[in-house]
Amino acid sequence: MIEAIMKKESALNKMNEKTYLIERSKSLYQDAFERLLKDKAAVAAAVVVFFYSVIAILSSMGIIAADWNTEVGPSYSPPSASFWLGTDIFGRDVFTKIIHGTQVAMSVGLFTSLIAIPVGVILGAISGYYGGLVDELIVWFYTTISSIPSIMLIISISLIMGKGLVAVYVALGTTSWVSLCRLIRGEVMKHKNRDYVQAAQALGGSKLRQLFKHILPNVTHIVIINASLQFQIAIKSEVILSFLGIGVQSQPSWGTMIDDAKLELVGRGVWWQLVGATIAMFIIVLAFNILGDALRDALDPKLKGKN
Repeated sequence: MIEAIMKKESALNKMNEKTYLIERSKSLYQDAFERLLKDKAAVAAAVVVFFYSVIAILSSMGIIAADWNTEVGPSYSPPSASFWLGTDIFGRDVFTKIIHGTQVAMSVGLFTSLIAIPVGVILGAISGYYGGLVDELIVWFYTTISSIPSIMLIISISLIMGKGLVAVYVALGTTSWVSLCRLIRGEVMKHKNRDYVQAAQALGGSKLRQLFKHILPNVTHIVIINASLQFQIAIKSEVILSFLGIGVQSQPSWGTMIDDAKLELVGRGVWWQLVGATIAMFIIVLAFNILGDALRDALDPKLKGKN
C-alpha cells in the first residue's frame, strides 16, 4: 500500500514537469511576442500581411474589385490618374485585376496550409511516437513523395483534377507537408521519452492522450514557423502553375497576368501589367519571408540566447 502511494506521488511529481513545460511554453510565446514587437522589420511585414489579407477578404465579399472583368477604358491605356496601372487589351483596369489576384493568392496560401499542416503534424506525430513498422511506412511514404520533383507532381495532380482553384489547393496541399512531417517526427521522438510523458503513462493516460495532449503542445512553435513559410511557398507555386496555364484560368491571377504580359511587353512595349503583378507578388512573398525568419528567431529556444 505504501509502495503504491509512493509510486503515485512520484508520478504526480513528474507531472509537475509537464505543467512546467506548458508554463514555460506560455512564457516562450509571451517573450516571442514582445521580441517581435521590437523588430521593426517583422512588424512592417506583419502589417503588409494584414493589409493583403484585408484586401483579399473584401475582394472575396465583392466589396472591392468586383468589376475586374468590365471594360472601363481604351485598350492598352498607360498608367494615369484614372487608371493607376493602365488597362489591358480588353480595356480592363489592371490595378483592379491585381487586387482580385490578391484574393486568389491569399486563398491558395490559406487552403494549402489548412491541408498540408494537419497532414504533416498528424503523420509526423504518429511516426515519431509509435516507431516500428508505423514509422517505417510513414518514412517510406514521405521519402517517396519527396523523391519526385515537386513541380512535376503538382502539375500531374492539377492535370488530373482539371484547371481551377480547387485543383490548385489539393495539388499544393498534398505535396507540401513532407518537411513539416520530418520536423514533427524528430521532435516527438525527443519528447516521448521525457519524464512528463512517462508520468502521464503511469497515471493511465492513453497513447493518443499522451501524444496530442502532452507532447504536441510543446512543439507548436515549429508548426507556427512552418505555416508562415508554407504560405509564401504556396503563393509562388500558384503563380508558376497559372503562368504555365494549368492553374487558375477563369479569374485574374498574378501568374496569368504575367503570362499575358510577356507578349504584350515584346510586341507592344506594354510593361505595366507585368510590373504590377510582379511587384504585388514580390511584396507579399518578401513580407512572409521576413516574418518567417523573425518567428523562427523568436520562437526557437535554441536561438533564444543568440539574439
